[in-house]
Amino acid sequence: MGKTITTYLIDDTPQGVQYVIIGNKSCKMYVVPRASLITIKNRDELQRPALYILLGEDIEGLPKAYVGESENVYERLKNHGDGKNFWLRALVFIASDNLLDKADVRYLEHLAIAVSHEAKRYSIDENKTRPAAPNLSEHKKATIEEFFGDIKMLASFIGCSIFEVAEQKSSHLFYLKQRGCNAKGGYDENGFTVFAGSSIVKEVTPSFKWNKKREQILNEVASVRANGDLIMESSYTFSSPSTAAGFCIGGSRNG
Repeated sequence: MGKTITTYLIDDTPQGVQYVIIGNKSCKMYVVPRASLITIKNRDELQRPALYILLGEDIEGLPKAYVGESENVYERLKNHGDGKNFWLRALVFIASDNLLDKADVRYLEHLAIAVSHEAKRYSIDENKTRPAAPNLSEHKKATIEEFFGDIKMLASFIGCSIFEVAEQKSSHLFYLKQRGCNAKGGYDENGFTVFAGSSIVKEVTPSFKWNKKREQILNEVASVRANGDLIMESSYTFSSPSTAAGFCIGGSRNG
């Protein structure tokens, strides 16, 4: 069954603040460019409990995010404007029926950080800890988890893949076997994914340009087995097959 998603351009321009809603659902997403933050200052519905995500890039040009919750999003984002330099836009998720409370958005934050770590589409190292789930009733958890499903859809709708967990494919696979590497991967709508179970090279070549970032990714997704092999324990998506190939063999390669 299809869905109707509506986007409203508050500033009458695609580059400004907008909000997005799904049919008759209560989940509402604001897309707020950092440069247009003042636009949401006086919006009453953004002074209620909300989940937000800051989106930008790290120094290597790779996707980076920060996940948080607040009872006054404008003030929180304004503070992040002074304290966090990486982000270029924010996604803010509220309930248009005003049914979310502080415990609800804390549970949404818990879910969002957990799924972001699992998906590994964005670096979220600005989130230093993984918050525990608050104590909600069984039926309230089910309601908030359904709401989180709408959050994932809205984020994906505007091209943010932070919650999209890559799935292993059984066909249309690509393989790389060089310098002791034995890796496999495949394309999806977000880039090129190196799949869990791939064996990759430990040492990089002298000319490799982004070893520090590679080490950060390795710390998240790989481990050394008893036989000395460096194995991907979970899948990881790169922006291109060339970046994925370079990661796997620790050197420059045309994907």
